[in-house]
Amino acid sequence: MQKICVLGGNGFVGTNLIKRLNTNHENYKTYCGDINEEDCKNFLHVDVTNPASFSCIADKEIDVIINLAAVHRDDIKPISKYDEVNVQGAENICNAARKHNINKIIFTSSVAIYGFAPPNTDENGEPNYFNHYGRTKYLAEKVYEKWQAEDKENRSLIIIRPTVIFGEGNRGNVYNLLKQIFSKKFVMFGNGKNKKSMAYVHNVTAFIEYCIESKQKLQTYNYIDKPDFDMNSLIAKTRETLFNKNNVGIRLPSFFGILIGYIADVFAKLSGTKLPVSSIRVKKFLGTTQFDSSIKNTGFIAPINIEDALKRTLRYEFIEDNSDKQIFETE
Repeated sequence: MQKICVLGGNGFVGTNLIKRLNTNHENYKTYCGDINEEDCKNFLHVDVTNPASFSCIADKEIDVIINLAAVHRDDIKPISKYDEVNVQGAENICNAARKHNINKIIFTSSVAIYGFAPPNTDENGEPNYFNHYGRTKYLAEKVYEKWQAEDKENRSLIIIRPTVIFGEGNRGNVYNLLKQIFSKKFVMFGNGKNKKSMAYVHNVTAFIEYCIESKQKLQTYNYIDKPDFDMNSLIAKTRETLFNKNNVGIRLPSFFGILIGYIADVFAKLSGTKLPVSSIRVKKFLGTTQFDSSIKNTGFIAPINIEDALKRTLRYEFIEDNSDKQIFETE
C-alpha cells in the first residue's frame, strides 16, 4: 500500500485530489496534512512553517509527499509571509523527507515564475517573475531540486506549474470574472484577442494522480488544458451558457480599464481597503497568458475538455443551487 501525504490537503486542489485518490485507489492510504482540520479523514496537523509539526508523520511510513500548501494572493501582508510559507516551507518539507526517508515529492509550483511570458512559453521558458508569489515559487523549486540532487538514484521530484485553476467551489480570479458576467455588471475592455491558458481542477488532480505512479526521477511540467480561450471566446461561451447570448456585450478601449485600475490602487493605499480591482489585475486581464506543456508527450489525457469544464462550473455556480456546498477562497 502506498502512503501519501497531501500538504495543503484542505485547500481547493487538495480537497479534490484526496477525494479522487480515495475513490480511485484502494491501494493508497492518503493523509491530509494541513493547519485546518475541517472534515478531513486521516488528518495530520502539519504547518509547513513549523519543522516540529512534521513529527506527526514519524510513524506513518509515508511514501510520497504532495505539497500544495502556499500563500498566493497578490496582496499578502507582511511580504515575508511568501518566503516563510513558500520557501522556508519547502526547506522544512525537504528536511522532513530526509529525516523520515521519504523519497518522492510532487510539488505544485506555478506558471507565475515566468511572469508576463511570450505566448506558448513551455517548461524551458526563462524565469521572469513580477511578484513575490512567482519569486518564492521559483526559489522553492530550487530547494526541492537540491534535495533530489543529493540522491539522484533514489529520490524522485516532479514539479507541476499549473496556470490559473478554476472549478466548482473555487472563489479565485476566474470565478470573479464569471460572477461579474452573471451579475450583468461586466464590461469588456480591449479587443479580446488576448489568449488565456486555464486549468480545470479535476484535470489538474487527475494529472497529479498520474504523477504518483511516474518513474521519472526529475521532471517539470506546465499544466494547461488546451485549447486556450481568447477573451472574446471565453466571455461569449459564458454568456451563451448563462443567457443564451453568443457575444461579449459592451466593449470599451483598454486604456479605460488601466485607468480604473490605477485609481483603485490609489484608493486602496489611502483607505487601507482591499478592492477587487487593481492595476495588476487589469493588466493580467488584458495580457496574454498562454503556455505550452510537454505533458502532451507523456500519454496523459485530461478526463474533461475545457469547454465542458467551463459549462460544468457555470451550471454549478450560477444555475444550480449549491449554496450548501463547500467553497474555497483563493486568488
